[in-house]
Amino acid sequence: MPTGAPNGAVPVFPLANVYLFPGCVMPLHIFEPRYRQMIDDLLDRSGRLVMGTPREGETYSNGNPLLVDVGGLGEIGRHERLPDGRYLVWLFGLARVRIREVPSTRLYRQVECEPLVEIGMPADEVDAAKQKVQCALLARSPEFLNLPENLPLTHLVDLLTQRIPMPGSVMLELFREPDLKRRTERALSEHERRPTLPPSA
Repeated sequence: MPTGAPNGAVPVFPLANVYLFPGCVMPLHIFEPRYRQMIDDLLDRSGRLVMGTPREGETYSNGNPLLVDVGGLGEIGRHERLPDGRYLVWLFGLARVRIREVPSTRLYRQVECEPLVEIGMPADEVDAAKQKVQCALLARSPEFLNLPENLPLTHLVDLLTQRIPMPGSVMLELFREPDLKRRTERALSEHERRPTLPPSA
């Protein structure tokens, strides 16, 4: 996967219980010196980084948290450098990727990554699955009434997943599941068992 980095490595930005889904935009406020350096470097290269998720309770000897082996690859779509050196960044999700941490000579950590290949759903089951997911999505987010008809099932499932309040461990299972049929069934199951928010008065 082309990254623009000389050694093929990609910067990783670890945030607990944060997942960058393909096709979604994530705003970031960058203020730590190591991540300011990361953005400085990225603006001179591909602009791509991985949003990584630390494993709970597992650390290296240097104190850094071990990372889950799947992350979200994103590309900087827009940025604003503030007078004091902080950055406001809008990151566009490109793909789920399998990651492996590699040594870094920079202040921030780096990983090698490869696409997480999705296992598709049988074609004769897709239309029915899309209808179920769209109904669930509208129950939680009425503003999606006018979603494009040709939006792929994988994106619909991701939209639904992000709108269901669930423990981080369950969200992680859904995020890293490569089988679209299993991910769809699990998302619908979580939707059914977790109440929707009442309508605003």
